[in-house]
Amino acid sequence: MRVAVTGTPGTGKTTATELLELRLEADESADAPDLNVIHLNDVLESEELYTEVDADRQSLVADLDAIADWLDGRDDAVIESHLAHHFEADRVAVLRCRPDALEARLRDRGENEAKARENAESEALDVLLAEAVEEHGLESVYEIDTTDRPPALVADELAAVIAGDREPSAGDVDFVGYLQ
Repeated sequence: MRVAVTGTPGTGKTTATELLELRLEADESADAPDLNVIHLNDVLESEELYTEVDADRQSLVADLDAIADWLDGRDDAVIESHLAHHFEADRVAVLRCRPDALEARLRDRGENEAKARENAESEALDVLLAEAVEEHGLESVYEIDTTDRPPALVADELAAVIAGDREPSAGDVDFVGYLQ
């Protein structure tokens, strides 16, 4: 099984999947899935799977074909990144956050105002959700609103997605009012 955990930067993907990873490592029961957590942004940098550095955005431009090749054969995995929905997956969890809270989170971690605002607008417009649904279909996409949830509860929701204990839920979260 391959599960993608995606979302706009600042929605809590890394923190939640780090907690999920600890749980997966600790659970040795026979029915527990044996999934490795892959933090794709770390792989992108360490394996140099990018085509250039975008100086304006202060970010790497991912080589999606090279990443897909690197992921080939790594099927029992949770793939975490704002890019994760671009790759084959059985289930896609899209972490969401109210745009004003997301913008504040990004500013708190040192992002400049323009980048924080751009990500908040992307979140309000459901950009990553729409991409995930287009790539994987409504039946494979699960939205999780992280706005007022502590990371442990988000990890619980991810575990429920993996276990099949949660129904697909694309379209349940609506932040379009942020743009008014």
